[in-house]
Amino acid sequence: MKTGKIRALLIAAAVSLLLTGQFVSGQGQGQRDARNRGGAKPVTVPVTIRVREPKREVEMRFVDYVLREDGEEQTILSIRKPSENPITLAILIQDDLVSSISNETKGIANFVRRLPPGSRVMIGYVRSGSLDVRRKFTSDLEKAAAGLRSPMGLSSASPYNPFVEVIEALHRFDSQPLGRRAIILVSDGLDISRGADSSSPGVSLDLQRSINEAQRLSVAVYSIYAPSTNGSGALLGANGQGCLERLSKETGGRAFFEGTGAPVSFDPFIREIDASISMQLALTYLSTHPAKGFHRLEIKPLERDVEIRHPSGYPK
Repeated sequence: MKTGKIRALLIAAAVSLLLTGQFVSGQGQGQRDARNRGGAKPVTVPVTIRVREPKREVEMRFVDYVLREDGEEQTILSIRKPSENPITLAILIQDDLVSSISNETKGIANFVRRLPPGSRVMIGYVRSGSLDVRRKFTSDLEKAAAGLRSPMGLSSASPYNPFVEVIEALHRFDSQPLGRRAIILVSDGLDISRGADSSSPGVSLDLQRSINEAQRLSVAVYSIYAPSTNGSGALLGANGQGCLERLSKETGGRAFFEGTGAPVSFDPFIREIDASISMQLALTYLSTHPAKGFHRLEIKPLERDVEIRHPSGYPK
């Protein structure tokens, strides 16, 4: 059997368990305990399954997992598959990126055109001032793809802080159906609104705010690093990549970069993102922790061959 078929069978087995076994076994006592605690409410998070090393001998083996919030197991209420729940996707491109990024817009447009019917896409450009929305959320994929253009590539378009516009884009998900949601962000990831010191992943206040909003709205952020025309140097470039890495990791997405320079091509990144969102599930569980604050989430597979990517938690 070919590797691709093995991979498909293994993923299907993993999804099958998520949709049946864990859902059925999680009912009953878990729901009764949640009701007794009072204040329980449903929470939806984006979850992506990824097979690391598919092998013939494990192709039909089910994959088990444990879902915990703040260290306590929670009850699964529903899991919506890609075929049942088309994705809502925002594509954000920083407008002052180097000129070579202009060559990548065609590939991104083709990716948009290939999305499954029913997908909703928004196109926006991150620049100085407010977010430049070229296309509001639309299910007309050809219209969305036509909204893509080359970045301006001018320092005058440079945002002091791309994460402010990311937050602005996230707020537009409020009007969209709850379910599978994602952002693809092409940016240098640099927050210099408070000077070079604010560019660190652990310092940027607006980076933290964008993470909080993405977690609150159940949006997975996939980021692609590209340098801007202003030039950042190795240290700032590394800080920008660190910020994008943190944004993606804590929201259930993934960050992509190729050294601190411009990638030779976005094509391998787009293929990885396409594969990831095609396996993104909208998982809803009953949270038994009504208190305000940040609630840490852990979805741990009990199978070595499978990785489950999810937000690190969510704020209430």
